[in-house]
Amino acid sequence: MITHQVRTHRSDEDLPRSEQLAWKLAELASDPVPVTPEVTEMIINRVIDNAAVATASLLRAPVVAARSQALAHPYTPGSTVFGRSPDLRVSPEWAAWANGVAVRELDYHDTFLAAEYSHPGDNIPPILAVAQHAGASGADLIRGITTGYEIQVDLVRAISLHKHKIDHVAHLGPSAAAGIGTLLGLDTETIFQAIGQALHTTTATRQSRKGEISTWKAYAPALAGKLAIEAVDRAMRGQTSPEPIYEGEDGVIAWLLDGPDAAYDVPLPGPGEPRTGILDTYTKEHSAEYQSQALIDLARRLHRTRPELADPGRIASIVIHTSHHTHYVIGSGANDPQKYSPSATRETLDHSIPYIVAVALQDGAWHHERSYAPERANRPDTVDLWRRITTAEDPEWTRRYHSTDPSEKAFGGRMEITTVDGQRIVEEIAVADAHPLGARPFERAQYVEKFRTLADGVLEPAEIDRFLAVAARLPELEPGQLSQLTVVARSGLLGTVRSPKGLF
Repeated sequence: MITHQVRTHRSDEDLPRSEQLAWKLAELASDPVPVTPEVTEMIINRVIDNAAVATASLLRAPVVAARSQALAHPYTPGSTVFGRSPDLRVSPEWAAWANGVAVRELDYHDTFLAAEYSHPGDNIPPILAVAQHAGASGADLIRGITTGYEIQVDLVRAISLHKHKIDHVAHLGPSAAAGIGTLLGLDTETIFQAIGQALHTTTATRQSRKGEISTWKAYAPALAGKLAIEAVDRAMRGQTSPEPIYEGEDGVIAWLLDGPDAAYDVPLPGPGEPRTGILDTYTKEHSAEYQSQALIDLARRLHRTRPELADPGRIASIVIHTSHHTHYVIGSGANDPQKYSPSATRETLDHSIPYIVAVALQDGAWHHERSYAPERANRPDTVDLWRRITTAEDPEWTRRYHSTDPSEKAFGGRMEITTVDGQRIVEEIAVADAHPLGARPFERAQYVEKFRTLADGVLEPAEIDRFLAVAARLPELEPGQLSQLTVVARSGLLGTVRSPKGLF
């Protein structure tokens, strides 16, 4: 890896393109580096993972709305839409929109956490949509996804967005645009212009993840993917972007991030160096914000070993000592009263660690639908226990969260439980069971089982088997065969929900 220092520059400094971060990202994307077998295998896993969580969300209102918008934009050759026949094609940017919402809706796919946080699997819908439309091969798609993951992971390692209340999809626009550039074999200049436009159009505030969290949470990455496709289209037509987009005196760093005096050290693979960023990412066993994954596993364990802790009448307090991010984003440090409200939206509840721990302690399990049901959130004993749970930042957990050493990087915490009779119970967990260093790391069998579980009742058994067989053959798929990399809902299922009417 080569570390590049990125800082703001006055206009009269005339920063050459070769020194601009967007150009370095474009050079990475246009470098024809072979994909390693380990990366190829993980990409297949994540394609299966994305399809699993998208399948489980096909009847949810945001997904239904996005799908109906996409279907209003038929196009040939076009791209497929999750749930519908592969013979039905829409314009690729609208396919990326619909499929991106489906993938993101349940907060159930992969994650990477460092200076910023991200869901790198959000790169797959736009890159796949363009690959289908362009008649690319499976190998082309793998190369594009490799770039998308690599660039997003590298940006997330170095540049914090949430510190300045900028939504994390500002790293997704450039990574998706770069991945599409790799997929299509575009030159460095074209990818550079697309990256700049994608960044410029995908910066937004984090209010989408604050307070009463709305259905927009699922749309934010889908919009970034859609805008990345449009940016590539314009760049291919010779249209240019603001530059230097990161370093300019009125650019992203100067006005949206750490300001005119800021500098970032961004690590990027050198020329010819394998792109292995995807191997540092991790998926979810549970449908909830990633920092809750390990704590769900700890709560499930306590449910088995100390079942009396599920009774609020026995609990004086539960304090979760954890990282800065967990405390301030999904914990009581957010100071969001909605995180303790039984009438909160699902999107809010999956960003409330007090709620999640209360339910997991009582149920000994976590389910992507039942755990969020209104009757579950309103159960009196759950509400009572929930309001006895708070979080606190612990500097050591914050340090481990930001550690660059994979062996000590952690996203868990220490749970200190005080009972009404004065007992003090202390338990901790560093990483989720499904994490590569966890008790039960996810491998291909677990990704397949996740898909089969979430597809049960949504897809016909033959369709489940067909998709898994196609995904396993991804590297061998020939041009024109990527349309098979979708899922078709069982007959009549999509008709059980009403598509809302809009402009189109």
